[in-house]
Amino acid sequence: MKKLFPVLLLLLTLSLSEVTAQNNRRHDTNYNGWFMYYGTHKLTDKWSLHTEFQLRRYHVVSDPQQVMPRVAMVYNLSDRASVAAGYAYVHTYPYGDNPAADDFPEHRTYQQLQLKDQQGIFGLQHRFRLEQRWIKFAGAEDYTYMNRVRYQFRTNIPLAGPTLEDKEFYLGLYDEVFVNFGPNVTNNIFDQNRAYAALGYRFHKDATLEVGYMHQHVAQRNGVWFENNHTLQVGLTYNLDFRKQTTAAQ
Repeated sequence: MKKLFPVLLLLLTLSLSEVTAQNNRRHDTNYNGWFMYYGTHKLTDKWSLHTEFQLRRYHVVSDPQQVMPRVAMVYNLSDRASVAAGYAYVHTYPYGDNPAADDFPEHRTYQQLQLKDQQGIFGLQHRFRLEQRWIKFAGAEDYTYMNRVRYQFRTNIPLAGPTLEDKEFYLGLYDEVFVNFGPNVTNNIFDQNRAYAALGYRFHKDATLEVGYMHQHVAQRNGVWFENNHTLQVGLTYNLDFRKQTTAAQ
């Protein structure tokens, strides 16, 4: 029993510390709107150019939250696998109950592996993304370098039959987790989680529209504030095939 006492004391101390840390946490609930365009444009049979623009608004539409353009080169390994490397610029504005002191920029490079599969009526997608981030936080003179890894699992479910065809609705679901690592990680290795459900409509194989809801749980760098963001998402995807234009010009 004497040997067990120090162990029990240590466990009690750790438990009390965890309870205290949780009691110090503060939660911020926000209502946002994200309005997005995506396009992955075929240049050759193997290479594509990905373009993207996201306008993110606080109070759904009335106030700025973030602006983010993103581009990438995509190489198709097969019909079900691709790799990509790209760049994004993110400009963040103060929002919520614990806002940044001012708006601030971020430059981001990333590498990605995407895998697709079909299991019955379920169209499945796994996306693994590694990010290198240079962030000039509000009030800082220099950029801070950070690393982050992301994993997204997504499924599309047709609502009109066993397969998704043109001029049909579908249900889109995904969950994505973000984890920080490397130097300059402060109080949270966990960065955020996004859970999403949407109703989509496929105009044709290269054009879709989705309207959905995302719950975003964000851990701020101070380890005290945690955001619960209820987010309306409207996303338009329109892909172009420049191979056809090249063929027609010859």
